[in-house]
Amino acid sequence: MITPFQALACPLDGAPLIPAGAAWRCAAGHSFDIAAQGHTHLLPVQQKRSRDPGDSKEMVAARRRFLETGVYAPIAAAVSRAVLDAGAADRPLACLDAGCGEGYYLRRLAEAAEAAGQGLAVLGLDISKWAVLAAAKQERRMGWVVGSNANLPVLPATLDRVLCLFGFPVYPEFARVLRPGGLLIQVDAGPDHLRELREVIYPVLKPERPASLVPPPGFEMDGVDGVHYAAALPSAAIIADLLLMTPHLFRATAEGRARAAALTALRVSVDVRLTRFRRA
Repeated sequence: MITPFQALACPLDGAPLIPAGAAWRCAAGHSFDIAAQGHTHLLPVQQKRSRDPGDSKEMVAARRRFLETGVYAPIAAAVSRAVLDAGAADRPLACLDAGCGEGYYLRRLAEAAEAAGQGLAVLGLDISKWAVLAAAKQERRMGWVVGSNANLPVLPATLDRVLCLFGFPVYPEFARVLRPGGLLIQVDAGPDHLRELREVIYPVLKPERPASLVPPPGFEMDGVDGVHYAAALPSAAIIADLLLMTPHLFRATAEGRARAAALTALRVSVDVRLTRFRRA
């Protein structure tokens, strides 16, 4: 059974949020409306760095189109295994995707959990209001909030799993919200990830930084797995969507972007590192 995770904290004072009609409220009277689509905005203006932080509406749409092609399905399957294979629970696993985008990986996780008979209490969080809106429109059984990894609106020690997939980890916050023994599952690009596309848009590829095997404070290393395969991008539209959902579009020169736009098909390497950190 898939249900929304509800151990939410007020982003202004950290107190528990209690559902009250069409809003969440804390004891101090701070109130946050639940939108018609089911999501809640828990990113106060003082915690924003811009008027519209995170991915734009166009970037979210591109990511959704690309992910629904299934090119990254093996990554989603590896994430789902990492969440579920750590041991079945006699209660729903509480899981946060910190930087959930439009919810692709959580939807795949929900499918895997249902097939395994494992209950999930799920929260998707993203700083982009467009991403959270898109996620909420597609899946109403989960909780969705606009928020920041730097100040997670989650009560301490209430989560079994935190996902950070191609995102921006804030380890002190992840440690705060995870129960002892809970898992942080982090996915990062490996040295060959999308190498063929990067060779098109950059004159010279920068050397990759070696991955650190030192766990962050509050965590122990639980294991590292790699996901490696080749993927076909059979159209200019798919290539354009992939480029738009990565930082490479904004780092490339105008000439590099033009070379990418001229492609009509491309075969790329997918190379990611899945690291599991256990809350000490």
